[in-house]
Amino acid sequence: MTAFLALVRKECAVLFASPIAYAVLTTITVLTSILFFEHLRLYNQQLFLYASSNMGGFDSDSIPDYINLRDTVFFPVMEQLGLTLLLPIPAVTMRVFARERANGTDELLLTSGVSPGQIVAAKFLVTYGFVFLMMAVSFVYPAGAIARGGIGLDHLFSVFLGLFLLGVGIASIGLVCSALTRSQVLAAATTVGFAYLFYDFGWAHGFLGPHAAGFFDGLALHGHYAHFSEGRVALADLVYFVALAGAAGGIVRAALDWRRFTG
Repeated sequence: MTAFLALVRKECAVLFASPIAYAVLTTITVLTSILFFEHLRLYNQQLFLYASSNMGGFDSDSIPDYINLRDTVFFPVMEQLGLTLLLPIPAVTMRVFARERANGTDELLLTSGVSPGQIVAAKFLVTYGFVFLMMAVSFVYPAGAIARGGIGLDHLFSVFLGLFLLGVGIASIGLVCSALTRSQVLAAATTVGFAYLFYDFGWAHGFLGPHAAGFFDGLALHGHYAHFSEGRVALADLVYFVALAGAAGGIVRAALDWRRFTG
């Protein structure tokens, strides 16, 4: 346990010693702010146009259903923020394994007495922890919209959990890509490509049959994330993201074992 905690501290130190971590957090904060205030501007514009067309004012109880924070601000921001995560997360995961492999320090780590399972667990734990921090930073403005819009704390929790799990899914793909190459650039590029491919298989419906399309939709990140953004926490969606993280951990562990035995 002592060796594992030391490895976790080392991974945290390496992560936050790089300017990439701070650049990612800043980028997420700025982009979320832009998305939120742009949709909030559209919402206020709709309110103004409605008030102008109704003798200069309206009562809060008379606002039509189609003018609401949930559909005008909340859902669009969550949808766009989900797509936004496809870029900054690979910038973080690309270094986790590929950097050590390029520098040759992975061999020292594998022969240091720490088991491959502990190495994988420590790196995954720190990476997922950083994803949680990203979501906490990016969620400040959407959380404010939810609180003021009266959507409810249960919906707030559901959306935060969905964003976190989506980030975990993308990070899992990134960690696999990083473990299979020594090039950080290649790891980042393949992560973006595979994450975008698995985000939504709607593009493939044109040449897939209904059964095949349904199967691939079940593998898509977006379909499971969308349920959380609607305020629904389903066991099947939780199992999907947990299984994705577990599969990624198994692949990375197998890659480390293969490298340890083959040199």
